[in-house]
Amino acid sequence: MTLHWDRATATVQPPFAVVDLDAFDANAADLVRRASGKPIRVASKSVRCRALLSRALSRPGFSGVMAYAVPEARWLVASGFEDVFVAYPSVDRPALADLAADPAQAAQVTLTVDSLEHVELLAALVRPHGLRVALDVDASLRLGRLHLGVRRSPLREPADAVALARAAAAAGLSVVGLMFYDAQIAGLPDSSPAVRMVKKRSSDSLARRRGEVVRAVREVTELEFVNGGGTGSLHVTGPDPAVTELAAGSGLYGPTLFDGYDDFTPQPAAAFALPVVRHPGPGFVTAFGGGYVASGPPGWSRVPSPFGRAEVRLVRSEGVGEVQTPLQGNGVRSLGLGDKVWFRYAKAGEMCERFDALHLVSGDRLVETVPTYRGEGKNFG
Repeated sequence: MTLHWDRATATVQPPFAVVDLDAFDANAADLVRRASGKPIRVASKSVRCRALLSRALSRPGFSGVMAYAVPEARWLVASGFEDVFVAYPSVDRPALADLAADPAQAAQVTLTVDSLEHVELLAALVRPHGLRVALDVDASLRLGRLHLGVRRSPLREPADAVALARAAAAAGLSVVGLMFYDAQIAGLPDSSPAVRMVKKRSSDSLARRRGEVVRAVREVTELEFVNGGGTGSLHVTGPDPAVTELAAGSGLYGPTLFDGYDDFTPQPAAAFALPVVRHPGPGFVTAFGGGYVASGPPGWSRVPSPFGRAEVRLVRSEGVGEVQTPLQGNGVRSLGLGDKVWFRYAKAGEMCERFDALHLVSGDRLVETVPTYRGEGKNFG
């Protein structure tokens, strides 16, 4: 694969990033296959490129955007995107006020709330009536005092969700959705029998509780959507009749964190190239840049990985550097100054925060170069 990328980008000066359109489309098709007929809302944080958001949404099986910031949602709607769900609470009062004052945009954007504080913040805006909101409900697994999952929403039980839905409606907000993100299933590789057992137990427990919450909230408001899942759990969440839509984005790029799942194997679709700039000693080369460490718990799983050349590895005592990354192994002996070394990123869209453009390739061809969010001068956090 990297030989094709080398040929397609022969005239492009590294560092730069590519997305392989053939792999991207194959990954999109596989996401749809695993979704059990449920529409997939594209997670923009995992793509961060309008051209590729549009490419995914043009395919059957994808519908709507899961955004991460209110200014981002307003920008996307102004660009022609529809049905944008900001799946994280916002306290950006100026952006929220602008949204509340724009009925056309407000009709296309759904905000997230999980507490009375959020409701009161939105209710205090000028002309808040008509703002659409969804409740983010905790999807973690709890075994006694043990919490397995991410620390997100305080909402958990049906009574909690019903009380907040009523408070939101009383404040003039339209409660149109529920969200359940099962991070401990979707974001956890199948690394051991113990992990598989925890994921199965979590899935069974969440399916029961999610159904109870959905039924309870539907008694007090008409829901347009119940969102669940992520790239790593589409096949688990999709069959649940309580869920009306899924969410995914990382699986389009196929980063390294998805290499360890039993039920699916995304194709590596996104990568970046660094040029060799030094030969510090026998069996070593140094590449320019590379210190693009992904978010999450610190460790080697968050570090970019050399890709496409056998016996090329990072120097463990240095890792990836701010402006240079040393590499070692028998595979570096054939590398000359200016030669490209390919890396896969640990996560997905975060890579785009390092590059202004993505070079879209298909086979040996450079099809198009498109801007990332960063390349369009946008930084939403």
